[in-house]
Amino acid sequence: MDFELDETAVMVRDSAREIATKEIVPRAASIDREGRIPPEVLLLLAKNTMMTLAVPEELGGADVGVVAYSAALSEIAKACASTAVTMSVTNMVAEVITTFGTDAQKKRYVPKIADGTLRAGSFALSEPEAGSDPGAMRTTAKKDGDHWVIDGAKQWITSGDFAGVFVVWARTGGAGTRGISCFLVEQGEKGLSIGHHEDKMGLRGSSTVALHFEGVRVPESALLGELNGGFKIAMMALDGGRIGIASQAIGIAEAALAAAVEYAKERKTFGKPIADHQAIQWMIADARTELDAARLLTYRAAYLKQTKQMFSSQAAMAKLYATEAAGRICDRALQIHGGYGYVKEYDVERYYRDVRVTRIYEGTSEIQRVVIGRSVLG
Repeated sequence: MDFELDETAVMVRDSAREIATKEIVPRAASIDREGRIPPEVLLLLAKNTMMTLAVPEELGGADVGVVAYSAALSEIAKACASTAVTMSVTNMVAEVITTFGTDAQKKRYVPKIADGTLRAGSFALSEPEAGSDPGAMRTTAKKDGDHWVIDGAKQWITSGDFAGVFVVWARTGGAGTRGISCFLVEQGEKGLSIGHHEDKMGLRGSSTVALHFEGVRVPESALLGELNGGFKIAMMALDGGRIGIASQAIGIAEAALAAAVEYAKERKTFGKPIADHQAIQWMIADARTELDAARLLTYRAAYLKQTKQMFSSQAAMAKLYATEAAGRICDRALQIHGGYGYVKEYDVERYYRDVRVTRIYEGTSEIQRVVIGRSVLG
């Protein structure tokens, strides 16, 4: 049993750390304030294969495995969670197309994601009334000659205003999850319109929009995977995505803990640094312990996926624990800062806002508990 990253993962992590430190950290506050990620940042990530880390080299990816991806994503999240979620979703889209796409679909989209021609990919599953329950999906795709016609609405779509390709789920059969198929839809298709930008509490640099499909015609070749087999694709993608969100939460928590440690050493009360007070030491000790536990759970899930073993339950455990632990760590970090933690001058305020949604998207904590409970109960 080896608890250390291998040479490849260390190299990828360090590369991500260098990009994060030099290029993203100086921009992080303005990304949050202005509500947008500069295109040059996303292009830089693509040029360094950060958008296609687990994709084969012949498609332009790095093919470094899921553990290295997790380590790299945490480094980007430590610098800017908004940038990290864009990176995470784009990697998901590239991997879904690589796994389920035809040769033509792979060649059409994945190299363009890899080189930054397509700035991002979007994952269009959730709807206004179908989030945790995809079986309630109302978006439809109906056959019309040699085309599919898509009608409906999607909600909470990351990068939906500028993504080059969308993985879209729509109902092609009967009720429930067995009648859902998956399609690849390009930005700019006639009938596809972008709804309003959500004014979010955190991750403000990552755009979140609604999508409206009104008679969007796509060719037969846009079908991804098998007809009525879209639910399986969504569940497999979300299992992997949960590793990404756990990694993101770890990065945010790591940044919050580092800020708390630095502040605790500098801030003085009663004639000595607050780091000398036992109450502060215990808060930092608990944070460090939970952070390490979260990382180990996440690396375990990543390793199982990388080695093609069953990992659904382990990914759910990683996301559940990492996101909830990260929330506690950010809360303690803000508390250590006192009143200063509540103002935007200090980064810990942003970490506190950004981490909250990690317990909601790509499967709420409650859904993770359902997944884990069913696994335990057989």
